[in-house]
Amino acid sequence: MAKKKLQSGTKLKGIAPNILLKHVENTAPYLFAGDLDTKSKGCEYLEKLRFYKKNLKLLKNIDLAEYFHICLSAHWATAGSFVPTDVDNQIRETLWKYDSIQKYIDKMAKLTIESWKWDYSEVTNRKSYNRSNDQVMSTHEGTWLSVAIGAYCALVKNRKPELSEQVAEVILAEIKKEETILLELREDRDHINFLRSAPLMAHNFGDLDRVIVQWGMEDANPFLKKIFKLGHNLNSDFDPILVYTGKVNKEFCSKENHRHMSMRQPKCLRRSHKFLIPVGPFMDDWGKTLGGSPLLSLEEKSEIVSAFYEGYKRQDQAFGYIRAYRSFLNELDDGLRSLEQSIPYDLISEIQKSEFSRLAEIPREEFEASYIENLSNFVCPVTEIKF
Repeated sequence: MAKKKLQSGTKLKGIAPNILLKHVENTAPYLFAGDLDTKSKGCEYLEKLRFYKKNLKLLKNIDLAEYFHICLSAHWATAGSFVPTDVDNQIRETLWKYDSIQKYIDKMAKLTIESWKWDYSEVTNRKSYNRSNDQVMSTHEGTWLSVAIGAYCALVKNRKPELSEQVAEVILAEIKKEETILLELREDRDHINFLRSAPLMAHNFGDLDRVIVQWGMEDANPFLKKIFKLGHNLNSDFDPILVYTGKVNKEFCSKENHRHMSMRQPKCLRRSHKFLIPVGPFMDDWGKTLGGSPLLSLEEKSEIVSAFYEGYKRQDQAFGYIRAYRSFLNELDDGLRSLEQSIPYDLISEIQKSEFSRLAEIPREEFEASYIENLSNFVCPVTEIKF
């Protein structure tokens, strides 16, 4: 890829910032339509993207730290969307290895620490909640951990002990936060939110592990050894609930939370942040939102139903699309018949005769009760913990 020289003298090896903004607009047009709160505390990163979209010429004047800020903002804004921006490796590793990094590393590290408190609530639906204190966990924490651990590795390599220690402290605080949420959800007997949390934790610690390996420092650094494979191996510094949760995810949720390639096809789903996909398999509310939305035409709702069915066929042991389909149809005056003019007859017939349609007849209460019972009976083979 050709390098793009900024006015600051920095030569960018990655995507040009103006092209990156176009990618953000493609997957999250609602960001630039004024639908989101971009002015409140923690949402400034969203406003930064809006500012540069209106002032593209100013992108010529940015330096490496500001480019990093834009990449970070773009990825935060789209990590919960159907097509996240492809700057993962930039913010985790590449930008931290530039020849000019010594000039910018302090600012980038401090921004990484600050970004832990960015408010992502409007730009993702992949969340679980702790009802006792409204604390939220999402896959965005995995995005943050992957950047933070890259920052830590870069700081260690560039002999920045004070800043590396600060980053390490916040990483530990995030791990502790997730550990506390899981313990309290178990204590509250909140089976469904625990099951929502399991794939989120697995994703987050998986991102952490991948970047530790990516930097090749896991065997040499005591801190990295301490936080490596937390969802897989028992660790005296952390509660066994982390390993238990990793096993719960593998048993109940791993097949539900993939890349949702079929849902990338209906571009209408990118119209509103309210349409963003949630944690599977608990997608009933999402289906209700889509089915009842006046922002979607019947033709577009037909596209969505077709995508539900295609997604089910790709991942036939997953139930999230079935749950969404059931509540989606309940919002239409005449169910699937409402869409007969927009869906080919052969596909309508196939859906009606399929296991997908039969499983969609199961009421939400019955479906969730089966998960509650199965989780209650599950014994972790490593920790011997029961919910």
